[in-house]
Amino acid sequence: MLRQLAVALTVTMAIGLSGTSAKATPSVVASPGGYAPGTIVVKTNERKLYLILGEGQALRYPVGVGKAGKQWAGATRIDGKYRQPAWSPPADVKRDNPSIPDVIPGGSPSNPMGVAAMTLAGGEYAIHGTNRPNSVGGYVSYGCVRMYNQDISDLFERVDVGTPVVVTSR
Repeated sequence: MLRQLAVALTVTMAIGLSGTSAKATPSVVASPGGYAPGTIVVKTNERKLYLILGEGQALRYPVGVGKAGKQWAGATRIDGKYRQPAWSPPADVKRDNPSIPDVIPGGSPSNPMGVAAMTLAGGEYAIHGTNRPNSVGGYVSYGCVRMYNQDISDLFERVDVGTPVVVTSR
């Protein structure tokens, strides 16, 4: 199974879905305590996303998170997974940037969702790639979690719809 996943990721990256030729390089680190294996934990103060593996380990990815006044915390689940998603700006984004088109097609270099997105239940937020890799690691979004395209492609293959997600500032 692991070999199949590695082959699938290699093929995905080779055909350009990652938006870059770089390979995903999540770090294997000590797991943040108190979370069940398979849970995604986003620590906004660290600007890191953890996929809890169990046995005290997690995969850690760098992320961009909500800017001042746009951050949130809570528990939710992944409710959708999409490759090359189109994007419609939420009302607050459109209000702040009225010249943004009502829909930006998937695959467009101006689409802020990058190569893949996983929507979160209960709101307008997602964990997604980005076509602006320099934004990863900062307080940059309206509440979404941004990942490098190669990292969202890696995480996308590791989790399913229904995966629990916890966003915390601690």
